[in-house]
Amino acid sequence: MAATRAGAAELGFAEAAPAWRLRSERFPSKVGGRPAWLGEAGLPGPAELACALCGRPLAFVLQLYAPLPGRADAFHRALFLFCCRAPPCCAGLRVFRNQLPRKNDFYAYEPPSESPPTEMGESVCLRLKSGAHLCRVCGCLGPKTCSRCHKAHYCSKEHQTLDWRLGHKQACTQSDNLDNTVPDHNFLFPEFEIVIETEDEITPEVVATDESEITGNMGEAPEEELESMAKHESREDKIFQKFKTKIAPEPEQILRYGRGVAPIWISGENIPQEKDIPDCPCGARRLFEFQVMPQLLNYLKADRLGRSVDWGVLAIFTCAESCRQGTGYTEEFVWKQDVTDTP
Repeated sequence: MAATRAGAAELGFAEAAPAWRLRSERFPSKVGGRPAWLGEAGLPGPAELACALCGRPLAFVLQLYAPLPGRADAFHRALFLFCCRAPPCCAGLRVFRNQLPRKNDFYAYEPPSESPPTEMGESVCLRLKSGAHLCRVCGCLGPKTCSRCHKAHYCSKEHQTLDWRLGHKQACTQSDNLDNTVPDHNFLFPEFEIVIETEDEITPEVVATDESEITGNMGEAPEEELESMAKHESREDKIFQKFKTKIAPEPEQILRYGRGVAPIWISGENIPQEKDIPDCPCGARRLFEFQVMPQLLNYLKADRLGRSVDWGVLAIFTCAESCRQGTGYTEEFVWKQDVTDTP
């Protein structure tokens, strides 16, 4: 991510990309698939990646590569967002931050080549160079093992049961390379690269045109009708229209990044106050860093009968000091705002 100018935002768009571009050593921003972990030490464990409401394993939603210019200890920095996709819950959300100096134990000092690698390597990487094993279903830390082959690793009994039912029962004792026999568990979200572009300033003329499209041609309405409409226009309407006008030039944006800038809300309901955002455990306040837009839901293909993953805006707040508490992953704060039903 580039440094944003004051008041500006960077926009994220989902685009198809070859698998090699989405691996950890490429420092990707991406949606879905398995996490491309940054630091290989101190990964969040099963307890941290369990839904606080229903207790089931969370699914990886996206990660954002967001280094901090001028901070040697955050030369590499990424944020990882997870959600519960298990009905009827579909409500739990957690976000983690990890950062590394340029010289570290996991990556080369020089930036990676933009060219495809000569060897594509394993299709699914389930063991990090640090030796940590990852769950065959979700790609998160897998401390549990299959009691039969002792080669397949899982984050939870739930994912072990799912993998057993979908093919590991047959492959357990028949293959020396289990990583190449990982089935589709229908748990991961579809995978895309997040491509970042800087938001252009909207000229007043463009804004005026957009608003006229939203409200219609007001010049032809009788004065009494205009007064009546003005009286009944609620704060909710104004905020939603402002949201629509703001995203109208780039309606496919799935993400807006602007560390320290103000988020744009989709509703007048459930807007957090400063007291609603908890301070970081280090004592520093948390500030807004990026928001996930409702357009991302179209790419996740999470719709199903009954309750499914849904939101209006997900606003992520991170430590203003971007502290380092050990070498692992630090949990940050996510605020969920739903779309208000209006008559």
